[in-house]
Amino acid sequence: MTQTMIAVVNQKGGVGKTTSTINIAAQLAEEGKSVLLVDLDPQGNASSGLGILKEKVRATSYDVISGTVKLADAVHETNVAQLFVLPTTADLAGAEIELVEQPKREFALKKALELASYDYIFIDCPPSLGLLTINALTAADQVLIPVQAEYYALEGLSQLLNTIQAVRGSTNPALELLGIAVTMFDKRNSLSEQVLAEVNQYFGDKVFKTLIPRNVRLAEAPSYGRTIYEHDRWSKGARAYKALAKEVLKRTT
Repeated sequence: MTQTMIAVVNQKGGVGKTTSTINIAAQLAEEGKSVLLVDLDPQGNASSGLGILKEKVRATSYDVISGTVKLADAVHETNVAQLFVLPTTADLAGAEIELVEQPKREFALKKALELASYDYIFIDCPPSLGLLTINALTAADQVLIPVQAEYYALEGLSQLLNTIQAVRGSTNPALELLGIAVTMFDKRNSLSEQVLAEVNQYFGDKVFKTLIPRNVRLAEAPSYGRTIYEHDRWSKGARAYKALAKEVLKRTT
């Protein structure tokens, strides 16, 4: 089967990275695609945001990357049909230290996922450019970068783009930039418009047309362990992520 693996990356925290990963993945599952979300952030927000209770997690992405557990034995179902999650806990932070000593350490995640059979695999990366993120970029086909419509939005992006270029030159020559998703957009705020103009100028047609608004319902949903569609499918945030997911689908098929 044709499989698309997407790393969702921004080393800056608080940009809507995990929210975007969860809700794009959930909408593609609603569209009938089989989707695996790999939680590669030791904070585990993607896991809890999909209602996975840490006390019920039998194995994590740490176990799969370290080779002690097979992928199939660590994947959990979610409340969304066709959407599965490889959860994580804070133990994953130790994997980065352990991987340093391993040969071909950048390929650990790719090897762990080689038998996966889903239409889409989304990797929610940690807010850093460390070895876990390098593993995600080495495994992925494409990169999705959420950028918030606020001050310093592009700060650090050049470093991220340099990292992507370095991965292309070494461990993953086929890696492509899928697109830039502008998040936390407030059309009443002139700053949001300025940031959008700057992002468009810099990235051109790589910027998704759909803008993700600043939305209370989006912020609430993870605390209930729900996607935005489960929490409030008629909210502005839900409508926006549904549209963004359709853009992702169009760009990857």
